[in-house]
Amino acid sequence: MDRKTVESLFSRIGDIRCLVIGDLMLDEYLWGKAERISPEAPVQVVDVQREELRLGGAGNVVNNLAALGAQVAVCSAVGDDDNGTALLSVFGQRHVAVEAVFRDPDRRTSRKTRVVAAHQQIVRIDRESREPLAPAIEDRICAWIAANAGSFSVILLSDYHKGVLTQRVIASAIDAARASGIPVLVDPKGADFARYRGVTILTPNRKEAEVASGVAIRDQESLERAAEAIMAAAGLEHLLVTRSEEGMSLFSRTGAAVHIPTVAREVFDVSGAGDTVLASLAVGMAAGLGMTEAARLANIAAGIAVAKLGTSTVSPEEIVNAVALTHSDSDAKIKNPDALAAIIAAEKGRGKRIVFTNGCFDLLHAGHVKYLQKARGLGDLLVLGLNSDASVRRLKGEKRPLIAEEERAHLLAALNCIDYVVLFDEDTPLALITQLKPDILVKGGDYTPDAVVGKEVVEAYGGRVELVAFVDGKSSTNIIERVLERYS
Repeated sequence: MDRKTVESLFSRIGDIRCLVIGDLMLDEYLWGKAERISPEAPVQVVDVQREELRLGGAGNVVNNLAALGAQVAVCSAVGDDDNGTALLSVFGQRHVAVEAVFRDPDRRTSRKTRVVAAHQQIVRIDRESREPLAPAIEDRICAWIAANAGSFSVILLSDYHKGVLTQRVIASAIDAARASGIPVLVDPKGADFARYRGVTILTPNRKEAEVASGVAIRDQESLERAAEAIMAAAGLEHLLVTRSEEGMSLFSRTGAAVHIPTVAREVFDVSGAGDTVLASLAVGMAAGLGMTEAARLANIAAGIAVAKLGTSTVSPEEIVNAVALTHSDSDAKIKNPDALAAIIAAEKGRGKRIVFTNGCFDLLHAGHVKYLQKARGLGDLLVLGLNSDASVRRLKGEKRPLIAEEERAHLLAALNCIDYVVLFDEDTPLALITQLKPDILVKGGDYTPDAVVGKEVVEAYGGRVELVAFVDGKSSTNIIERVLERYS
């Protein structure tokens, strides 16, 4: 997985509509200091300094999806009590659709209170309902799912065994998803994974996989036996087993297992990490990533989440930066147009002058490098628009390019004088120039100003065109002719 792919995903994530069905709860955190022992009993006295309410259970999945930038709706049941009102208020602050959160006066809204001191949980207090949904509420949830599921890109079931995901509710979600051709992802609980039969993928942790399969997972062989048992019992297309410090393992009905090593550099708190995995896996699948790439995205997100205290979300920026750390500088410089437009807008806001030039740069040579160095000297950042392979063929003939677009992009991005490389597929960079709005447009000295594509666009908002001479005698054509002459 590279940075360009991840940036492209997040540039269109606002179009992804996610439906989360599951057990909602409030996570209350009391942060304080513990510096003395109570005279009443041998326990610590916590002096509370700060209080915080977070979305817990399926709400943390919702929170993660919203933090990633997706559109989210939630379907569940809560009590007609103060905690239920507070929970719906938090959803409202995050612009989450809650029309399918039904209130039951006979149900208690779950609330878990964690007392934290010196970066450690001292105690947790649970107040919750565990009984299955009342039949009337179950009927309303199933009816809503059947009527509305088809308007979503993906459905996520977040099961905390608190009574919302009854067998009827699960079946309603699976049937509605199948009818609409959308994936269903489940973070499961309990020993009976057969209750999720027909979903696209389950995401149990190692302990959950052991319980469900009856296989003690000690090595890769036992892991594969456990996965085989689970997939057979639940009729799965895919299974993603999260294995803490050992990373994740993806199993599919066809193809070999994929074992993904952890990327976590520090583990502070694993609570809520499974919710992060489910959310990031879902947006990856909904955005069109292959299952393996979506799992790698989830692995990166989980590595960020466990470095935070408490149930925390992960931002697109954190994921993009984490991906960049695993790749070379050249990879980090190669952008898609939408991501680059946002970067340029921010840099211009900081007063930076953006220089843009473009070309095929097939067989990079010293003349190219000198030209690019001169262009870079005209401003603060140099953006290179690079013709794609298809574009080069149309311009220079079917035998070109000699170097494929990905190789050309990496070679150019490795140059210190280039800040960003962006590929374009058109014959000219006019659309790219219009989108990026550079301050200075540079072309070779063999052009006249009026012949430079994009001149009118740039000058219309106060930019300018600069012509930079190429080094005489240096060209890709000359190199090709010398090779043919010497080796023919």
